[in-house]
Amino acid sequence: MKVTEDETKYRQLHTGGYLQKVSAEQGEYVGAYDSSRITENNITDTNLLEDQLLEKIIDRDNMNKAFKKVKKNKGAAGIDDMEIDELLDHLKENGKDLVEAIQVGKYRPKPVKRVEIPKEEKGKIRKLGIPTVVDRVVQQAIAQVLTPIFEEQFSDNSFGFRPGRSAHRAMKRCKEFIDDGYKYVVDMDLEKYFDTVNQSKLIEVLSRTIKDGRVISLIHKYLRAGVVEKHTFRETGQGVAQGGPLSPLLSNIMLNELDKELEKRGHRFVRYADDLTIFVRSRKSAERTLVNIHPFIENKLFLKINEEKTATGYVGRIKFLGFGFYLYKGKARFRVHPKAIKKMKSRIKELTARSHGLSNIERPKKLRQYIVGWVNYFKIADMKSLLKEVDQWMRRRIRMVIWKQWKKVSTKFNNLRKLGIEKGKAWEFANTRKGYWRIANSPILKRSIPNDKLSQRNYLFFFDYYKQVCVN
Repeated sequence: MKVTEDETKYRQLHTGGYLQKVSAEQGEYVGAYDSSRITENNITDTNLLEDQLLEKIIDRDNMNKAFKKVKKNKGAAGIDDMEIDELLDHLKENGKDLVEAIQVGKYRPKPVKRVEIPKEEKGKIRKLGIPTVVDRVVQQAIAQVLTPIFEEQFSDNSFGFRPGRSAHRAMKRCKEFIDDGYKYVVDMDLEKYFDTVNQSKLIEVLSRTIKDGRVISLIHKYLRAGVVEKHTFRETGQGVAQGGPLSPLLSNIMLNELDKELEKRGHRFVRYADDLTIFVRSRKSAERTLVNIHPFIENKLFLKINEEKTATGYVGRIKFLGFGFYLYKGKARFRVHPKAIKKMKSRIKELTARSHGLSNIERPKKLRQYIVGWVNYFKIADMKSLLKEVDQWMRRRIRMVIWKQWKKVSTKFNNLRKLGIEKGKAWEFANTRKGYWRIANSPILKRSIPNDKLSQRNYLFFFDYYKQVCVN
């Protein structure tokens, strides 16, 4: 999220089965908390444990629930190349040994497989780590037990990756603050958050709540499991690998420290994962708040603020979770941010490219899937006019694809005749030298391939679906 009009950050909500060298500055903090004593000693004497959390994690019902969740989420294989379809047979054969190894502290998670996906910013990438399917089951089992414990501690203004919460609820909270007169914001961007989490600090925060040292040890092993990138192993002395079932929870646990500090200072804010907006009444208050919170983030949490992307400004200029804001009769309304529109059009272009190679059955199916997801996400925004314009543009692109598929002059002529175009006009257009894009907007093609015929071909359009799910 970014306050300036030209440079904003948008994070796709979707979050699937994918997502480090310590800097000199952060290296000074590593010794602040000696986590090794409480994480790598493999405590097994249950007399020393207070809450027997590990037994709850490896409980048969909890592990079965974790397996079903991982199987449902699917996802790619890790470094061992084991696929989801192979997981059940593997657990039937080795599940008992797996649970025993976890219980006695001998289990060692495998390194994650590094995958890089491009960000919106040109030339930038997001680093994801794919755990093995077995490690995903164990991580999911840990998350299922820890989530209800930490949910009681989490802020009511935190919405990302939490049960019963959503981006829409986060936007509603933003609206409440704006409607109450908080029309200026601190737009906070944490630099490479998942890659720079101080593991010692995270372990210290976890240890305040988790008194079973074996669980702390197991989590720490996941943090230090390492990464395999292009067949080369690298240690992970800092950061949380983004991509496993446990990473969203660990992220919220760490940033809950920031939430509590903001609440203690009386601030109104909304946080979704590492996207944070603080709402204030004036520009000066926003500037003062940013200056005051800066030392806590960098000196207490050992995180780094991205100075280039963090700014203060009027709420109408920000982008949050792909949405923008505007005021109507003094009340906040939502719109789709231009950056999100640009991203959407780029995806539609990709799916309707003349050289994409999709069949006439696959293309409508993929477009439908994308449109349904996109509209359901942005349906709280005012966008009727936008969607009508997008649909006109999209229909033109589809007609362009169809026209190119006809290729030969004879095929174009015969198809135009079948679609009701008189012989002279059909022959004229079949022999035209005009470009595909120009022809796609011609009255002849609109008449021969009208909107209802596109619908008959199973094409779904934004505004048609929006009318079905509209909440405004």
